[in-house]
Amino acid sequence: MSENKKVLAIVDDHPIVIEGIKHLLQTDPQYTVLSFVNAASFLAFIKENSVDIVLLDITLPDGNGVDLCKQIKTLMPGVCVLGMSNLAERSTVLNLLQNGATGYMLKSAPAEEILNSIALAQRGETVLSPEIKELIIDALVKGTKPLPTLTKREKQLLQLLAEGKTTAMIADELYLSRYTVDTYRKNLLQKFEVKNTAELLMLMVQEKLL
Repeated sequence: MSENKKVLAIVDDHPIVIEGIKHLLQTDPQYTVLSFVNAASFLAFIKENSVDIVLLDITLPDGNGVDLCKQIKTLMPGVCVLGMSNLAERSTVLNLLQNGATGYMLKSAPAEEILNSIALAQRGETVLSPEIKELIIDALVKGTKPLPTLTKREKQLLQLLAEGKTTAMIADELYLSRYTVDTYRKNLLQKFEVKNTAELLMLMVQEKLL
């Protein structure tokens, strides 16, 4: 039976997290659990040894878990990596998955969810905490929403903003009051859900609307 044991490595610098997961898995005979408190010690270990599952903290004292995931998958393509964090950040989750991770769990997840996630990941399924799923789905829904259409006047205004012209200059060129130009700009920020003119212009360039 010992030959069939899965080697599970916890890479995390928080003793409470390590002990908590070890306690969860101690009654399950299928796992041999190892722990590492930084990226360097784990990388040194897997250059000489193999593991089956990695529970990887996203923030380590000597490295970024997202970058470390890529290194791990390069050294051991078949290993199952599950990211762990206290934070639910969409960009971090997506970057981790792009770097080969099988899933992403919140450290605050219930014990049953953590155990189930590990089991599902071993079967090749992508596992995400419910909060993470909601975050990703919300982003996808927003990302597929069509962009608002631009009026002829709005296009003129955007073109002049892109040329670096001030409110006064635009007002003179379009024969509008400064107040009207400011109102157009504020409406465009709301319309495209951006915080400032710089973000608006970046979006216009990305979407090839300028």
